[in-house]
Amino acid sequence: MAFESPQSTEVSKRLLDLGLNPDIGIVEPNLPTNSKPESLKIKNSKRASKSHSKKVIATSSGLNQSFPSDAVLDCSRSITDLPPVLISEILNCLDPKELGIVSCVSTIFHRAAAEHHAWKEFYCERWGLPAVPAVLDSGVADEKSWRELFVEREFRSRTFMGRYSMDVLYGHTEAVRTVFLLASAKLIFTSGYDSVVRMWDMEDGLSIASSRPLGCTIRAVAADRRLLIAGGTDGFIHCWRAVEGLPHLFELRGTQMQNTEFRLWGHEGPITSLALDLTRIYSGSWDMTVRLWDRHSLKCTKVLGHSDWVWGLVPHDTTVASTSGSDVYVWDISSGNLTTIIHNAHVGNTYALARSHTGDFLFTGGEDGAIHMYEIMNDDNIETRAWQIASWIPHTGPVYSLAFEFPWVVSASSDGKLSLIDVRKLLRTSKRALGKRVSKVMHLDRSTVEPPQRMLHGFKNNLFSVDIGADRIVCGGEEGVVRIWNFTQALEIERRVRALRGIRLENRMRRRKLQTEVSNKGGRNDQCSVAAKKNSVNGIWPSKRGVSGKLKA
Repeated sequence: MAFESPQSTEVSKRLLDLGLNPDIGIVEPNLPTNSKPESLKIKNSKRASKSHSKKVIATSSGLNQSFPSDAVLDCSRSITDLPPVLISEILNCLDPKELGIVSCVSTIFHRAAAEHHAWKEFYCERWGLPAVPAVLDSGVADEKSWRELFVEREFRSRTFMGRYSMDVLYGHTEAVRTVFLLASAKLIFTSGYDSVVRMWDMEDGLSIASSRPLGCTIRAVAADRRLLIAGGTDGFIHCWRAVEGLPHLFELRGTQMQNTEFRLWGHEGPITSLALDLTRIYSGSWDMTVRLWDRHSLKCTKVLGHSDWVWGLVPHDTTVASTSGSDVYVWDISSGNLTTIIHNAHVGNTYALARSHTGDFLFTGGEDGAIHMYEIMNDDNIETRAWQIASWIPHTGPVYSLAFEFPWVVSASSDGKLSLIDVRKLLRTSKRALGKRVSKVMHLDRSTVEPPQRMLHGFKNNLFSVDIGADRIVCGGEEGVVRIWNFTQALEIERRVRALRGIRLENRMRRRKLQTEVSNKGGRNDQCSVAAKKNSVNGIWPSKRGVSGKLKA
């Protein structure tokens, strides 16, 4: 890989003026078409091979001109001669796979690619900022480079195709309508028809605490490390503030600290969906509205009206997506204006909605049992459009819930099955060139889209809610139990397999090295053995039979 510098461009022009081809290693005289050169050669000497400046071109017809030394030196420049800033910009245009390949070229590229800031962008684009690094026993943080974090997370994302163990959590007396996995705190929150919010330990599956009955069906739960909210069919949002110093964050009973528990009223119908970000609370309801609440003042700041019941919502940055009837809406949060709408996304209601971490991709599930993937494109901040990328029909009943963690889309359906769809092959990691928005989709024919990579089934009908995170899939349904598919076992197995594969590869390379050393050292010994065999045929030393024959003669 070589790049042309301005200086080499001037040299090329000088070569053209001399009648020479500026390409490296090709020199042609500027002669008429009917004439042929009598001789065209380069002095071949050891000094000429060591120094380009001593190369001389000897031609007939009085054309005896020396080859400019600076031209050869400038034209032979490689990418490593470029300024580090320019090399960094070139590497910035590569995707993770290409960047990894470049790091294997040389030590210079390995250092430049391994420490490149693009790894942080790749990681945050797929999974967001990682959790606080764990503290070792010595008290020193186990800091890893962004490249190491990316490789480790990418490796972990492939374990959902491996073995798993299943934990079944009992405690609810009726159907479970909603589950929420708070991976950063290793907690699981569930609720349903029994109107009780339960908190579980993600690691051992034990029940930590449960709330008092809230008086109605709880259809939605959301949480972060500071706030837990639950929405009921009576139109209220029940909230719990985190208690400082409490290992499991929330005191669900609220008997000791009454100021940590409160309710928000405003909806006129059952609440079907909830979400949180750093400054707002989002709630969707069958009263055909989505309400935005300020987390500090606890007041409703905006009301987004729809034409039908609201089934789901997912906020991201400055926009919030919602489903109403069979349509999908995308709203601007600051202005409250509708930026785009997807009409008739499904045949029947669009029950489920999920969104990628960057907000560029929407996943919808509906009453027709189909799952659609859309890309949200914003053309110069003027017009927002949604393009359908792919579709899957893995279920025979309505899709009630979707969850997404790169690259897996998980769906729960009334047919009692979970589908796992890997969208990695549909996407590409590309940079924005010259400030233009570039599509991140591999433009493939919809007929070539692969079916779901895995189906988890064998359970009763009506799975109402699903979530994914921390190498686990959590699901709740009509059975009244919560199921956890734990893939950490697959992670450990894959790690052992990779370690054994590395050991085998190392042993193989060691054997090859020993064989080459033995073959190099044993070359002369082989020659001596061949000579000995030839001499033994000719008979340098007379055998006993030969001696006896001569004596008889």
